[in-house]
Amino acid sequence: MGGASTEATRDYVANRMREGIAEEHFRLAQGLWLSSIGLGTYLGRNDDATDDLYRRAAVRSVKAGCNVLDTAINYRCQRSERSLADALRELAEDGIPREQIVIATKGGFIPFDKDSPSDPAEYLKRNYFDSGVLRPEDVVAGCQAITPRYLENQLERSLTNLDVDTIDIYYVHNPEMQLSEVSRDELDRRLQSAFEFLEKAAADGRIQFYGTATWGGYRQPPRAKDYLSLQKVTSLAREVGGEHHRCRFVQLPYSLAMTEALTEQNQTVDGKTVSAIQAAEELGVAVMSSASICQGRLTKGLPDWLGKLFKGFASDAQRSLQFARSTPGLTTALVGMKRPAHVEDNLAVAKAPPAPAEDFLKLFEVDDRS
Repeated sequence: MGGASTEATRDYVANRMREGIAEEHFRLAQGLWLSSIGLGTYLGRNDDATDDLYRRAAVRSVKAGCNVLDTAINYRCQRSERSLADALRELAEDGIPREQIVIATKGGFIPFDKDSPSDPAEYLKRNYFDSGVLRPEDVVAGCQAITPRYLENQLERSLTNLDVDTIDIYYVHNPEMQLSEVSRDELDRRLQSAFEFLEKAAADGRIQFYGTATWGGYRQPPRAKDYLSLQKVTSLAREVGGEHHRCRFVQLPYSLAMTEALTEQNQTVDGKTVSAIQAAEELGVAVMSSASICQGRLTKGLPDWLGKLFKGFASDAQRSLQFARSTPGLTTALVGMKRPAHVEDNLAVAKAPPAPAEDFLKLFEVDDRS
């Protein structure tokens, strides 16, 4: 199956609009039309029942207006990628081709296969060290690596797991973890080598774009040990890929409970101090938010003032998603969904447009938030 395309994703938008999805629910980013809500596949047991839940959730989500599916090779011991492959095949049979769907996955954390092994050290040795895919010195924290040879191995596994020819967005997964064991200069060198490989993978069609999926890196103050500068990261990509480099996406946590990507002026672009979301916009990078409802913790108990600003929504989960997807500069808010009721509740938001900028900004003007 080929990658997502401008024409195919535009067709997807037109088809979903005929079914009542708001036109404003979709955004054009890097030549692709993406839904403002995306499906995440991180949590869950390593079993067949959860595989089937994710397959069904992905099928239902795409039919309900979500054409961004996000996973990682280490999620549920490679099972999440394989569940999405089953969903893509079912969707194609139902008339929604793979080219209408934006697939994102990640490489970096060393994945188990189907379930956690009884002896992780022996598994690592047998599957990675003995084959020469990794050297012990490549691995940080006992679980992560970003060398070109390793990323190539992981990319090929992900292509097989997902049963596609092209992955639309391939993230280097939590590169800031490297800073727990290597210097910042060494991380830059490692990232540049990784980007050289990913530019080649883009040139031969195995991926369309790449980027960094992070947890704390872009949210931390510059003095933090695991801080990442988005300008520095994109400059490394520019050094190996030129002005038309393919490092065009970033994923970071953002929600009502974690607003740092918008509110913290911790990034510098050409001498100007800005937020991470602003920096991405100025650098031509699209932003995806993870943990948009804080892994379920923002689905109930929100203050009354939020409901007054985001009117017409039936649940706190919907209001939390409306907050994230309405944020200026954010492309897609990712939310983990595997229960049918959660899919229906969350994707009901797609029938409404995001909040106007002036309404969104009122969130930061409310004095009494008790």
